[in-house]
Amino acid sequence: MMGSSKSLSDLFDSFEREAFRLETRDDYSKSGSVEAYEAFLAGEGKPEGYNADWVSEVRGYVNEGKRIYRVHILSRPLTPYLSFELGWGYRTNMLGGEEFFILDTTERPNPLDGVGDFWLFDGSAVGVMHYDDAGKFLSSEVLAEERTEEFVAYRDTALSKAQPFAEWWDNYGGG
Repeated sequence: MMGSSKSLSDLFDSFEREAFRLETRDDYSKSGSVEAYEAFLAGEGKPEGYNADWVSEVRGYVNEGKRIYRVHILSRPLTPYLSFELGWGYRTNMLGGEEFFILDTTERPNPLDGVGDFWLFDGSAVGVMHYDDAGKFLSSEVLAEERTEEFVAYRDTALSKAQPFAEWWDNYGGG
C-alpha cells in the first residue's frame, strides 16, 4: 500500500469542513516556538505577536465556516512544556477560533495507547506526524485513503473521552 503524493500543506490548502489534530506527546519543545518556550521557562511574559500567524490562519478558516480542533492526550502533573503549550499556546490559539479538548489519562488507561500524532481532514485524508524523542518534528506523511477509517475511529474515541479544554484547565491546569 502506497502513501499519498499529497503533502500536509496540500491538505491544509484543500480541506473543506474540518481539520482535527490528535496530540499525544508531553514535549514538542524542539518543534517551534522555541524562543517563546525559553521565555516561558525564564518567567518572562508572552512575546508580542506570539502565534500570530497561526491565529490569523485559523481565524481565516473559521471565517470560511471551517472547524479546527484538537484533542491532547496527557496526564498530570504537566510537564513544563505542556504548561507552556496549554497556558500560552492553546489560550492564544483560541482567540482565532481553534477548539481544544483534553483527554486526561491521569486516573484511567489511555484508550489510544500507541497511536501517534496526526491531522485528519474532512474525515477523508490523514497526515501522520513524526517526532524524535526530544520533541523535534521530523516529518509528516499523508497516508493512503484506505487508512482513513482507522483514524476517524481514533478521532471519535478521543473526542468521546475528552473534555473541553477551558473546563479542564479551570479544574487542573491553573485557569
